[in-house]
Amino acid sequence: MDVSTKMEGFEKMESNAKLSWVERVSYGLGDYAGNLVYSLISAFLLVYYTEVCGMNAATAASIMAISRIFDGVSDLIMGRVVDNTHTKWGKARPWLIRASLPLAICTILMFSMPMGLSSGAQAAYAFITYNLVSTVFFTMLNVPYATLQGMMTTNQYERGVLGNFRMLLATFGTMTINTVVPYLTGAFGKENPNRGWMLTTVILMVAFVAINFLTFYFCKERAADTTEGENGNDKQVPILTALKSLVTNKYWVIQVVFLFSLYFMMSTFFGSNYYFAQYVLKNEKAYSLLANALSLSQMGIMFVTPTLMKKMPKRWIAFGGMALSGVGFGITAIAGTNITLVFISNIIKGIGFGCGAATMWGLLQDAITYGQWKSGVQAIGMGNSASSFTTKIGSGMGTAALGWILAAGNFNADPTGDASIFAIKVAVIWVPLIVVVIGLICLFLFDLDSKYDKIVEDLENGRWKDGGF
Repeated sequence: MDVSTKMEGFEKMESNAKLSWVERVSYGLGDYAGNLVYSLISAFLLVYYTEVCGMNAATAASIMAISRIFDGVSDLIMGRVVDNTHTKWGKARPWLIRASLPLAICTILMFSMPMGLSSGAQAAYAFITYNLVSTVFFTMLNVPYATLQGMMTTNQYERGVLGNFRMLLATFGTMTINTVVPYLTGAFGKENPNRGWMLTTVILMVAFVAINFLTFYFCKERAADTTEGENGNDKQVPILTALKSLVTNKYWVIQVVFLFSLYFMMSTFFGSNYYFAQYVLKNEKAYSLLANALSLSQMGIMFVTPTLMKKMPKRWIAFGGMALSGVGFGITAIAGTNITLVFISNIIKGIGFGCGAATMWGLLQDAITYGQWKSGVQAIGMGNSASSFTTKIGSGMGTAALGWILAAGNFNADPTGDASIFAIKVAVIWVPLIVVVIGLICLFLFDLDSKYDKIVEDLENGRWKDGGF
């Protein structure tokens, strides 16, 4: 069997394929579904813990941060599992089905904490349910989903378009959460807020499961599975060899630093936006308006980025986006309580975020392809899972930092005090501005564009830099 063109159970497919619009949209829908979980946690879990369950902000944030360490380790394990998966559906697709239902059930449990628990029991319940969701089942879903992007095609433009659709639909998922969660929790929870959160989550998780089935059905894997030998036996390289191929891949390392910083920032920024509207702008009803201004502008630019990718390298699109988002955060810093100016700044941030979101996962897949060419080791599952590990550590550290920043500002005791207001501004404005600088440096160093076509040609002909044929 020629593993460059055929995998067990598959018809012959071109690895460097152009994809249909149905397949592009179907892949993007997977991240729409994922953000019904991820954005719900990022934007509202801390709010649910503190304002519905009455947990201390620092305690809740610390639980989430500590859990991210376990979550990151599980990513590495799941990456290895994906690399060792050989089914008639491919390496990644089966996990979309296997993980969806248990993830949905555990997410409902996470937003259904029994009332009247002691502080210790609350912490235990939060720790267990959070880890079931994030460490176990979201990892079981998200690592294969990220890997699927690299398995569907090796075409650099198509990978960029897939990343664009992924983040376009992910943004729509975030906008869905920002719009419907405040409305549904209020409607269902007038007499019992906790019940409102539980019913809202049930509705979201039904949609989540259905959408993941669509992604599974319409997406196909085409890239060669070089970890399966001609007689079907496993040719998987030792885990240390796979990890070495990643850490010696400078482009993968650069992208990991970029993603770590970005997810650290997103945890502090998105996790504090509701508080920013409530206590800094003194208008919590403005939250959905401001959040959707960012989301809609992010979505809008991602309708344009596929055309931009035909004219310039992905990294320069991302570079321009990071610079523009920095301008947006700067405007927020001088806006004070002017909601109109914050609204404008969120539109600018959204355009910047959209440029980065449309390109960052395509850049990661290109870096992993470079690593395979450089070392002769295919570790696409490990490459995606190890990068996911760093994003989750970054997200966890950002969540912890948010809790500690709020605690330092005496948020629980006096959320409207000067120290608390300053703490919220640090999380919403100043941490993101620092990350913008880090991101610009990383993207400037990511100069893979000039050599990528030669890399793909070599791989299709069985050649790689350090190993010949």
